[in-house]
Amino acid sequence: MNKNPARIWVAFFIFSFLNGQGLPGGDLLNETPLYPVPAEMTFEEYQDMNRRLTIGLALTSIPIPGIVHRYAGEKKKARRLFMIGAGGLTLIIAGASMMDEEKWPESDYEVMTINVGEDNEKRYEKIPINQVGDDIGYKLIPMHKESDGSGGGLIVLGAIVLVGDIFYDWLHGWKMIVNKRDAVRYKYGQQMSLSFYPTIEPLTKSAGVKLSFNF
Repeated sequence: MNKNPARIWVAFFIFSFLNGQGLPGGDLLNETPLYPVPAEMTFEEYQDMNRRLTIGLALTSIPIPGIVHRYAGEKKKARRLFMIGAGGLTLIIAGASMMDEEKWPESDYEVMTINVGEDNEKRYEKIPINQVGDDIGYKLIPMHKESDGSGGGLIVLGAIVLVGDIFYDWLHGWKMIVNKRDAVRYKYGQQMSLSFYPTIEPLTKSAGVKLSFNF
């Protein structure tokens, strides 16, 4: 059995599928179409008009403060948000390093220390429980190193700064993308004029109306 016709049909199906995926002009090798741009439109306005909110939403998967504002063209504010986020992260790191420093707690009772190895010791609180003559009986309560807790506040503060900074970048950045797009489209949309004029084709003996946009 000849398999060549089947292969041809499979190739034709794949080509037809790719050819129908919204490609301009129906040609896989076509370049992006070029549209007329008003002469007075700046390159920055052209970029603002073509910014996509979907890209701004996709950038939220990268938790870098200021990334959405950078895409929106707000580079100065993006740098400021990045520095604020870096400050919040620094507070978290500083707080975590302070939390790691554990110390022996203070005690109102006499403390007995037992060395159980190099750089290793155990401490007990000697709590008096009875006395017979001059002899005092004690109960030994083991002590444990504790963190002073001074870094906890820095961790919470740093987390608030970092998370708030990222959420501001997302929400305000999305708003900036939409506002800039609307501003450019509104500005140059007002300059567009719509005109109708009749057309007559003597050769085909037909008439019609032609529609055109002018800036």
